[in-house]
Amino acid sequence: MGHIQFLNCLPLYWGLARTGNLLDLDLTKDTPEKLSDLLIDGTLDIGPITCVEYLRHADELVVLPDIAVGSDGPVMSCVIVSRLPLAELDGRRVALGSTSRTSVRLARLLLEEREGVRPEYFSCPPDLDAMLAEADAAVLIGDPALRASLEQAPRQGLAVHDLGEMWKEWTGLPFVFAVWAARREYVENHPDLVDAVHRAFLESRDLSLAEAGKVAEQAARWEAFDAPVLERYFSEALDFSLAGRQLAGIAEFARRVGHDSGFAPDVTVRLLETVQSVV
Repeated sequence: MGHIQFLNCLPLYWGLARTGNLLDLDLTKDTPEKLSDLLIDGTLDIGPITCVEYLRHADELVVLPDIAVGSDGPVMSCVIVSRLPLAELDGRRVALGSTSRTSVRLARLLLEEREGVRPEYFSCPPDLDAMLAEADAAVLIGDPALRASLEQAPRQGLAVHDLGEMWKEWTGLPFVFAVWAARREYVENHPDLVDAVHRAFLESRDLSLAEAGKVAEQAARWEAFDAPVLERYFSEALDFSLAGRQLAGIAEFARRVGHDSGFAPDVTVRLLETVQSVV
């Protein structure tokens, strides 16, 4: 199993220890980008994969239903921090500090198609001060984005633009940043095991959200965020579900970016039950 080392995935894994299911999983911790690559090359059997990489490899993978990392409005941890209004970024340098190809593609889509600007992009480590030393705006996700939007940007008088909120205002749909998937051949060879892992994650997610205050209190002990902020992040900003509206959001994203992102604009999301009904 893959495990994204960001706070946004903590509620999906926190309950595994409480239910005892964590003992049965061999977890590999890394960034969204690297975990996506490990799942595609077969190093991982099951794990999170960014939306863009799933769409590029949909024929090889099966998605676990009702488990994802997304938002239905402001997400707090996928942002553009800018010195200038977004409409003034045409031709300006924008630093991409994200380790998620999906967030980078979403940021570019929103800037180019919603705001009508064509910035000059470059990639760099996710350090806001270093990024803005070389650029007029910075794209950040995960914990660095939380730190930037909650602490650094307000202190420096910088504008924070939430990618989840921008997408929702533009399309009226949720956005899914990552799904949990299994390699198709692994599902075919181990259907009962994949079912068990899926149930374990559903139980963990439900328990963590029911006890979001406890999850936040524990996380606040080792993170530089107050427990109330983390509780709001876990229970209000993040959307861990994957059903009709979330699938519609994925379809809309694919329609808008598939032509230049390495997949067909009409990719079909293959859910676990669909494959297992055939096996």
